[in-house]
Amino acid sequence: MSRAIFGCGDSIVCVCVDVCVCGVCLLCPAVLDINVGLSVWAVLSSVVCCLSVCLSVCLSVFVCLSVCLSSTSSPCIVVWSRVSTRPEPRDKRRQSPERAYNIEVLLGVDDSKYLLTLMNIVNEIYHDPSLGARINVVLVRIIMLGYGKSMSLIELGNPSQSLENVCRWAFLQQKQETGDAEYHDHAIFLTRQEFGPTGMQGYAPVTGMCHPVRSCTLNHEDGFSSAFVVAHETGHVLGMEHDGQGNRCGDEVHMGSIMAPLVQAAFHRFHWSRCSQQELGRYLQSYDCLRDDPYEHNWPSLPRLPGLHYSMNEQCRFDFGVGYVMCTAYRTFDPCKQLWCSHPDNPFFCKTKKGPPIDGTMCGDGKHCFKGHCIWLTNDMIKQDGGWGVWSQFGSCTRTCGGGVQFRTRQCDNPRPANGGRTCLGANQKFQLCNSQECEELYSDFREEQCRRLDTVFEFHNNKHHWLPYEHTEPKQRCHLHCQSKETRDKINMQRLVQDGTLCSYRDPYSVCVRGDCEKVGCDGVVGSSQQEDKCGVCGGDNSSCKIINGNFTRSAKKQGFLKVLEIPRGARHLLIQEIKPTAHILAVKNQASGQFFLNAEGDLPESRAVIEKGVEWEYVNNGHDKETLQTNGPLRHGVLIMSHGDAKVTLSYKYIIHMDLLSAIENNMLLDDTSFYEWALKKWSYCSKPCGGGKQYTRYGCRRRADSKMVHRRYCENIKKLRAISRDCNQKECSQPIWEDGPWEPCSKTCGKTGYQMRSVRCVQPLDNGNKRSIHSKYCNDDRPEARRPCNRELCPAQWRVGSWTQCSVTCANGTQQRQALCHTRDNTIGLCLDSKPDTIRICRLMPCPRGSSDLNKNGNILIQWLSRPDPDLPYQRNTSRKQRCHGDRSVFCRMEVLIRYCTLPDYKRMCCKSCSNVTDILFPSTMPGPRLQPMTAVDMPPL
Repeated sequence: MSRAIFGCGDSIVCVCVDVCVCGVCLLCPAVLDINVGLSVWAVLSSVVCCLSVCLSVCLSVFVCLSVCLSSTSSPCIVVWSRVSTRPEPRDKRRQSPERAYNIEVLLGVDDSKYLLTLMNIVNEIYHDPSLGARINVVLVRIIMLGYGKSMSLIELGNPSQSLENVCRWAFLQQKQETGDAEYHDHAIFLTRQEFGPTGMQGYAPVTGMCHPVRSCTLNHEDGFSSAFVVAHETGHVLGMEHDGQGNRCGDEVHMGSIMAPLVQAAFHRFHWSRCSQQELGRYLQSYDCLRDDPYEHNWPSLPRLPGLHYSMNEQCRFDFGVGYVMCTAYRTFDPCKQLWCSHPDNPFFCKTKKGPPIDGTMCGDGKHCFKGHCIWLTNDMIKQDGGWGVWSQFGSCTRTCGGGVQFRTRQCDNPRPANGGRTCLGANQKFQLCNSQECEELYSDFREEQCRRLDTVFEFHNNKHHWLPYEHTEPKQRCHLHCQSKETRDKINMQRLVQDGTLCSYRDPYSVCVRGDCEKVGCDGVVGSSQQEDKCGVCGGDNSSCKIINGNFTRSAKKQGFLKVLEIPRGARHLLIQEIKPTAHILAVKNQASGQFFLNAEGDLPESRAVIEKGVEWEYVNNGHDKETLQTNGPLRHGVLIMSHGDAKVTLSYKYIIHMDLLSAIENNMLLDDTSFYEWALKKWSYCSKPCGGGKQYTRYGCRRRADSKMVHRRYCENIKKLRAISRDCNQKECSQPIWEDGPWEPCSKTCGKTGYQMRSVRCVQPLDNGNKRSIHSKYCNDDRPEARRPCNRELCPAQWRVGSWTQCSVTCANGTQQRQALCHTRDNTIGLCLDSKPDTIRICRLMPCPRGSSDLNKNGNILIQWLSRPDPDLPYQRNTSRKQRCHGDRSVFCRMEVLIRYCTLPDYKRMCCKSCSNVTDILFPSTMPGPRLQPMTAVDMPPL
C-alpha cells in the first residue's frame, strides 16, 4: 500500500501587513515546519509572535497565510475507471507501435459537471508528454453514495480497512458482461471523510490494475487540485512508486512531479518523472484489460478550458468549503499566480493550496487565467481535441492465397489535437480478410512454411536444424513464432511475430493473427463473429448431419515390422484411438497421400508429444506404463493409416465423427474410389513458352466435381489418374532486335558538395508485336550500355563562419589581447564556401592598471604597452566581487513565494531568504554603472626606447 500527503499542513508563515501610516512591514521570524497537521498551540504561538512584532512598530493588523486546509463532510464520490482499446462499435483495437490506453471511469457525485471537470483534469495530466505513453481517462459510469453508505465504507483513521471496504464494494458494482458500456477496469473512490492520519490524501495498492478487487483507489477530495491526488494514486495502481523512494528521481520532486511523496504539483507546473515513465513501461503491456476502446457516452459538454465554467469564488468553495470566496483583503498579489481564499467571517485570514486557479478562470475584463498568468486568450492558446479523418483505401493483401489480411488506416487530423487537446479515441486502423481461396499446392500450413524458411538461417547451439511448427500452450504466445527442432525436439521462440493471416491455433480453423494479436473470426468468415462449426464441420449447424463412427479392433502380429491396423478417411474429426489394455507395441501414423510416417517412424523415440502434420495437430500420449492414446480434432486433410510396431497383440478402440455426406463412401472403414465423385478436366492453356520466334503451350487440368461440374481443389482428384497433357504451337512471329532502354535521370542526391550523383534505369528490352516490351538479359544487347550513374552538383556548399570562445587576456593587468578561432564550415562540419567576411580573431582586453614594479608594467620594454596601460576615464576598472556574508540557502519554504519578494528590502528577511532575494536583486535594483566599452585598435609595432 502507498499513501500520499498532498501539500497540506506542512508549514505556516505569518506576515504582518502594512495598513497604517508608518509604512513599515515586518516578517515574523517564527516559521513553523510541521510534518503532518498543525496544532492549535503552534498556530496561536505564531499569531502572538506576529502580533507582538507588528504592534511594537506601528498599529497594524496581521494576516496568517495558511497552506493547511480543513476537511468538511460531504457525499462520497466513487470513480470507476476502465483502461480499454475497443474501436467503435467495440471492435478490438489493432496493435500498433503507438498503442493508446484508455481509463474508463465511473463516478458517484452530487455535482456531475464539477466531477466531469475534475476527471477532465486527470485526463490532461495523463496526456502530459513526460509520461511516455498514450493513456486516456474515460468516464463510463457515475454513482453517488449517501452519507450513511459512505460512513459504512470509510473507517475513520484506518486507511487500509477503508480501502479494502471500498474495493470490495466496487467489485460488487461491476457489470457482468465485459462488452457492457459501463464495464469498468478501475475504480476511483472520492470522499471528504478523514480515512487516515491528518494530511493523508490517498491510498492505493501498487500494481493492482485489471485485478478484480485490487484495481481501485481511495482519494480525499477537496477541490480541483484533488486531480493530482487521483492521478498520483492511479499511478500507484499502474505500477509507479514514489519518486526518490527506491529510485533515483528524488531530484524531480521539487519540480512538481506527480509521484512525489508530498505532491507539490500545480496546474501550471507538473510532470511525470523519468522513473514514473520507466515503471509504467515495465507493467503497461501486461494490463490486458486496457486494450479495448470505450463506448461514447453522452456526458454534458465541457468548454475547452475548464475554468470558463467556474469563478474564483466557486473554486474557493470547492477547495475550502461553503462560504469561502477569493481573498480580497489584500491586492498585492496576482490572482492567477496563486488562488487565495477567505471566509466572510474572517476576511483577513486567507488560505491557499499553493496553486493557481484552473485555466480559463476569469481574472479581469475579457481576461482569463492561463498557465499562471492573467492574459487575453487567443485561439492558439485554447486546447483543441482531435478528430478522426476519413478512412484510407484497403492496402494489399498479406497473402496471395490461403487467407490473408489487408489494412486501412485513418489519421487523427480532422482536426489535429492541439494545445493539450485530447487525442482521438478508437482504432486508427482496421483490417479485413482477403484471398481466402485455397492455394494451388496441396494443403499448405502457413505456420509450417514460416518455420521451414528458418532452416538455413537460424542456428541453435551452433547447429542448423529442420524447424517444425509448434503451437505454444499459452494463448498469449500463439501469435509469436515458436518452432520445434526435428532433430532434438527443442522448442524455440524465434523472437518474431507470425505473419498476418496465420491461424492462431490448429484447434480453431478461422481466427487469425493480426499484428501479434489473435483476432476472432467466425466460421462465416466475419471478423468478430461468434458463428461456430458443429462437430462435423457445418457452420452454425446443430450436429444433425454428424455421424459417429466407433468400434474395437484386435489383431495379432504375424511378422516383424509395421502392422496396418486401421484406415481413417479424409474429413474425419474428433478422432480418439486408445489401447484397451497396455501392451508392448508402439502406435505409428502414416499419411496415405505421401506414404510418409509423421509419428513414430522407424528409429523415432516413442515419447509423448504433440505433432503437427499438414495443418492438423495430433496429440500422442505414451508414458511407458499406461495405455497409449492418440487423438486429434481434425479435420483430416488426407486419409491416414494407423500402424502398430511390435510382436504383441494389438487391441484398440477407435472413435471419430464424420459428415453424413461421406457415409456412402465408407465401407468397412475405407473410402471408395474418388472417381465416383470427381474427374480431371481442362482448366486452361499455359502461357506460351516464348514471346516470339515460336513457342509451345500446354493444357492445364483441374479437378471438377461431377455433380455440378464445378472446379474444386486438386486434392479431391489426388487418387485419380491424371490426363495426358496436350501441346500446341504459339507466338510464331520472328523476334525483334534487342535494344537498350534508359529511363529519366533521378534528382541529384546532393545539392552541393563532393558526393552528389544521380541514377537512371538502364535495361535490355525486346520489342513485341503487341507494342509492349519485355526485359531480357543484357548479354543480348550488342551496343554499348548507356551509363546509369553520373556525378552532379559537385561544388562547395554554402557555409558559415564558426567562431570559438575568446582566450583569457594575455596579461593580468593593464591592456592585453584575446584570441579565438574562426573556421568556415558547413552544418555537417565539412569545408564550404563562406560569403561573409571573416570575423575578428583578435581583440584588445583592458584590465586595471598594474601596480608599480609589476612585471607587466615594463614587459618587453614596449612603449605601446606602457601607453595602453593608462586608465581610460570612461572605462571602469574590473574589480573582484566584494566580500559578502556567505549564504547557505533559504531557511523557509515561503521564501519562494512571489507575494513576499518585496520584503527582501528588510535585513532580517533578506538574511533568512538570502538565496531567493539574491535572485531578484538585479531585477528590483538594477545597476546604473555603465558597462565597459571596448574600442578596436590597430596594433603598431614601435621600437623599444
